[in-house]
Amino acid sequence: MKISFYMPFKPLGHQNPSGDLIIGMELYDFFIRQKHTVTLASSLRSRWLYLKPWQFVTVFYERQRVVRTCNSSKPDVWLSYHTYYKAPDLLGPNCSKKMSIPYIIFQGIYSTKRQRKLKTLPGFLLNRKALRAAELVFTNKKVDELNLRRLLPETHVKYVAPGLSPDQFKFDLVSRRALREKWELGNRRIVMTTAMLRPGVKTTGVRKVIDSCVELHERGQQILLVIVGDGVNRAALEMEGVKKLAGNILFLGKIPRHELYRYYSAADVFAFPGIEESLGMVYLEAQSAGLPVVAYQDWGAKDAIVANKTGLLSSTSEPDQFVKNIETLLVNRDQRIAMREAAKHHVRRHHDAASNYRVINDTLQEVVLRYRHEL
Repeated sequence: MKISFYMPFKPLGHQNPSGDLIIGMELYDFFIRQKHTVTLASSLRSRWLYLKPWQFVTVFYERQRVVRTCNSSKPDVWLSYHTYYKAPDLLGPNCSKKMSIPYIIFQGIYSTKRQRKLKTLPGFLLNRKALRAAELVFTNKKVDELNLRRLLPETHVKYVAPGLSPDQFKFDLVSRRALREKWELGNRRIVMTTAMLRPGVKTTGVRKVIDSCVELHERGQQILLVIVGDGVNRAALEMEGVKKLAGNILFLGKIPRHELYRYYSAADVFAFPGIEESLGMVYLEAQSAGLPVVAYQDWGAKDAIVANKTGLLSSTSEPDQFVKNIETLLVNRDQRIAMREAAKHHVRRHHDAASNYRVINDTLQEVVLRYRHEL
């Protein structure tokens, strides 16, 4: 197939990494490996663009440029990745129609509460228009599947489980031993968390892990907290963490993704609340490397974790339970080992990106064939 690929919220190669950007890159790479011709239709970023009405002139000319450029290669399908109220797809519906090709969305999001505020109403309406224009909308979140089915016919919505490449996140005993020796672990157990250290819920989540470890230290638990990630709040969090935990906390900064498996392998428990996380890729990474996970069940973590089998979940309404869950895994070696093996198996069986993306690949081909037949 010839695919016109577009990411409205953040183009490929964007300097700020995120779970959504990683998924977009992996989806793009998957189609390349399948020998499809994938053209990046545009680098136009539509995030909050509707709050700058003068920018719609840019959108108008970009639509013309895209149609002119893409038409020369005669694409079979337009695939947009991730459209929602903040970054609605302003190109796909119009351009695909002009090129007479099917318009498909992967990770479309529909949230009716966004129509209640004047600031987000335009984005809600533009996103709804894009979703309704799509021949098919894939989603990798159960909550989004339910919301999309309120707007679209059942045949226009398809759930595909989130995934990664398990081979990139294997447990590595050599790395475990080397890092634990380097960190002079002694009798301590390692609690690991990883996040972008930016203001808002990410910082709130990391602070929750720090405070949880402080509480556990006061109960006599010997812990080394290892934090992976960087961002504008790193210095403040580091100062706070060292003040509270002294030599029992390490801030490692940003670790290249292809090296993360080494650090997951070194840890004993992965803990991150996942406040307002739409999809927790870090939970899949940690489990793939054999780490039992502690998280909140209120958001996207529950789609990645099997409660009481690969990790322990709790509600935000019970903040003390998050701490208790970390402690439970720290003191129960047999439970940690059982969850470690279950986590590795779970990711490889249900969250292997190659298997899950094949569903998208096969469905796209079916849509293209049907579309050609109907023309």
